[in-house]
Amino acid sequence: MRIPINLASQPFRRDRAMLVASIAVSILLCGTLAFMISLARADNAQLADLRHEVSRLNAEKRKVTAEQLQLDAVLRKPQNAEVLEQSVFLNTLLLRKGISWTRIFADLEKVVPYNVRVIQIRPSVNAQDQVSLDMLVGADSMTPVIDFFKALQGNSMFSYSDVKVLQPPSQADPFYKCRVSVDYAQRL
Repeated sequence: MRIPINLASQPFRRDRAMLVASIAVSILLCGTLAFMISLARADNAQLADLRHEVSRLNAEKRKVTAEQLQLDAVLRKPQNAEVLEQSVFLNTLLLRKGISWTRIFADLEKVVPYNVRVIQIRPSVNAQDQVSLDMLVGADSMTPVIDFFKALQGNSMFSYSDVKVLQPPSQADPFYKCRVSVDYAQRL
C-alpha cells in the first residue's frame, strides 16, 4: 500500500503546461515586436529618402523659377519689346496657318446641302487652341438654311452653332443670308 505524502508546506500545483505556453507566447510576441521595429526603421529610412527627394525637387523648382523670372525680366526690357511683339505676331500667324483649309472644305462638303451657298468663312483660334468658324451662308429660301443648321448639329466635327444675323432677301441680293459661328473640331 502506498501512502502519498507531501512534505511541502503548500500543495504541489501543476503549472508547467501554462508556464511553457506563456514562454512560447512571450517568445512569439518578442519576435513580432522585433519584426515591427525593423519595419518601422525601414519605413523611416524610406521616408527620409522621400523627404530628401522632395527637398531636391523643391530646390530645382526654385532654381527654374528664378531662371524664368530672369528671362522674363530680359524679355520685358524696352529694347526687347519690339522683338517680343514680332515673335507673338509670328506665332499667331503660324497658328492660323496651321488651320487646314482643305479639311475645312472637305468637312463642310459633308454637311452643306446642295442649295446652300457658303459666301464667307473666317476661321479663328481661341486661347485654348480651339478653332471656330464664322460663316456667312445664303440660300433661295429659309428651308435649306434650317437643314444646314440641323446637319451642323448632327455632325461630330461641328459643335455649338450660334446664329448671329439673319437677313431677308433684298432687290440687290435674292438670297436669305445668315451669319453663323460654329466650333470646329480640327486639332492644331
